[in-house]
Amino acid sequence: MNVSTPFPSAETVQQITADIIELVECESHSYDRQGLDACLSLLIDLTERRLGKPAEMQRYPGGEQGDIVTLTYPGSGTGHIAIIGHYDTVWPRGTLAAWGERSSQDDTGRLRLSGPGILDMKTGVVQGIWALRLARESGLQVPTVTFLFNGDEEIGSLASRKVIENVTAPLDATLVLEPSHHGAVKTERKGVGLFKVIATGVESHAGLNPAAGASAIHAMAEFITAIIAAADPAKGTTINAGLIEGGTGSNVVAGRCAVQFDIRVRSLDEQARIDTAFDAATVSDPRVKIEVRHNWNRPPMELTKASQPLLEHARQVASELGFALQNVAVGGASDANFVAGLGRPVLCGLGAVGDGAHARNEFIYADMTGRQTALLTGIIQRLANGI
Repeated sequence: MNVSTPFPSAETVQQITADIIELVECESHSYDRQGLDACLSLLIDLTERRLGKPAEMQRYPGGEQGDIVTLTYPGSGTGHIAIIGHYDTVWPRGTLAAWGERSSQDDTGRLRLSGPGILDMKTGVVQGIWALRLARESGLQVPTVTFLFNGDEEIGSLASRKVIENVTAPLDATLVLEPSHHGAVKTERKGVGLFKVIATGVESHAGLNPAAGASAIHAMAEFITAIIAAADPAKGTTINAGLIEGGTGSNVVAGRCAVQFDIRVRSLDEQARIDTAFDAATVSDPRVKIEVRHNWNRPPMELTKASQPLLEHARQVASELGFALQNVAVGGASDANFVAGLGRPVLCGLGAVGDGAHARNEFIYADMTGRQTALLTGIIQRLANGI
């Protein structure tokens, strides 16, 4: 498809940057409902300022976390895509006031803009809004676009997962505005398992009658050792026993022990293998009962045949803009995992270029804002009539 991708003017980039700063300065920690509500209101207002009133808006309850909102803008083409961004951050209210320097230059003189959530992922959200605006202003066909903004991504998208799956399942493609990997898009992400294992033993006095007891802690030590051996880093499979609690006193044979595991896998095959490994693991004392609570928070995102054409569209746009677009696999998960789990076309990492996500030096490169917005604009144009 021969499409001329519009690159935003210097004045437009200034407006995009101003919108980014406005959104960053509205603090929205994942557990701060008041801040989340304020940020979502601002985000809806910002979207309407730049794109007008949506043809349809739906709001879904987020429980104790931020609500989920979808805003649909009809296109002139037959295609229909979703653009997903989360507005929650890992930073509690008050972080901004103590943040320190917000603008600086690196060793090469490039301007860095810093602030809580600026990279992950408020810049991407703003760029997505402006990309649709520029695509519409180009006079070329555009698809119908449904924006989905959620306020619980940083804590697992527990309320928004079903909304994401239901909204994106029938659509042609989904673009996720997570930060890029130094400019590269993300086509593979690990699936995340959050398992809890509980051992129940028999309590007894550790000094007077130790043989009468069956230690849940001793058994769990065996279990952890066995299950860690099931990891396969060469295949991208890692298992971490991150939290452990149990027992009632040092002189009591422990009657209970619980461990929370973080598991990362690159493929559905590995996910199934790990499920089997947890269920098959045994301990030497038959009096100790082991309960495994499986919980795959996100399925793995793999670069499938469904998503490959979407990547090719993105590469064509990048080539037109004068650069070669790379794609990478990363260990972290995102809402793109849910879409990939449905077998639907999805591309992630289309947001900001910078570094320091979840760190006090979180920043974006200001000179990449225009390019990233143009990349999104071109992809939207190429999806006017579907993939």
